Amino acid sequence: MIRRRDVVAGLAGTLGLGARPVRAAAWPARPISVVVPYPPGGSTDITARIAGERLSHALGQPLVIDNRPGAGGNLGLEIVARAPADGYSFGVATTAHAINMTLFRKLNYDTRTSFAPVALLTENPLVLVVPAQSASRSVADLIAAAKAKPGALNYASSGIGQSTHLAAELFASMAGVKLTHIPYRGSAPAITDVIAGRCDLMFDTTQSVLAHVEGGRVRALGITSAERLPLAKDIPTIAEAALPGYVAIAWNGLVAPKGTPAEIVARLNAETVRALQEPAVAAKFAGLGATSRPLAPDAFGAFMADEIAKWGAVVKQSGATLD
Repeated sequence: MIRRRDVVAGLAGTLGLGARPVRAAAWPARPISVVVPYPPGGSTDITARIAGERLSHALGQPLVIDNRPGAGGNLGLEIVARAPADGYSFGVATTAHAINMTLFRKLNYDTRTSFAPVALLTENPLVLVVPAQSASRSVADLIAAAKAKPGALNYASSGIGQSTHLAAELFASMAGVKLTHIPYRGSAPAITDVIAGRCDLMFDTTQSVLAHVEGGRVRALGITSAERLPLAKDIPTIAEAALPGYVAIAWNGLVAPKGTPAEIVARLNAETVRALQEPAVAAKFAGLGATSRPLAPDAFGAFMADEIAKWGAVVKQSGATLD
């Protein structure tokens, strides 16, 4: 049976009148798409799926994870920027999208203006590791070795412009040393060469590297967070070990297309904060070395703006650029 309201809605669409604004009380009425701009199985994808599972229960509708990798995370965020601002399209922005604002000569979106910030999901520190056979047993040792032979020490990264690259550039800048960058296509081949001693050091995510630390294949010298990580309390922060003020965090958070109704953004923020504070969810993230903290949408937007400025300065100093 064709209902009158369906005919009216169809005519409105045909005439270009558009739909009436979605009311938060009636939202969501169908599944919600969340674009993850990286392949399945990575830390961003895992984070989105853990949060998405709990949010699906809270909202009464499935959150469908849509993996759209490519162009350093730009492809997926461009899809979100162009999606309808109707409360059914969201995406996961990461540290890379703060970095990419300066790294890429041209982008088809602007992390500062193309999105409505929703909520910070997780923050994950990196770990500074060296081969197990390295003579450096502390951050101070590593800095001394780098100063003794400028440019002789090389570091691996998961790719140009990734957090694993720029964390090392920030380290070199603050320590006053010169290091040689060797980019890889992903973390796995990079850490493999560190284990083998073909690279002298690497900054890598806790998910990727802690198992190698525990297995004795690499030695952890420091962690990039402001405080020690409960998952690895014996690893000092780089700030306390040698470089006061050094912090480099890999983060991710939910964003929506610009113009998404504020009441929907506010509700999803509230549900996300509640989900992240649930003991079972917090325990899953803690097991990955990740932490969560509640930020309102405006605060998350300010956080992203600060990250764009911070990493933009590091990118410019490094001279890195991509088309």
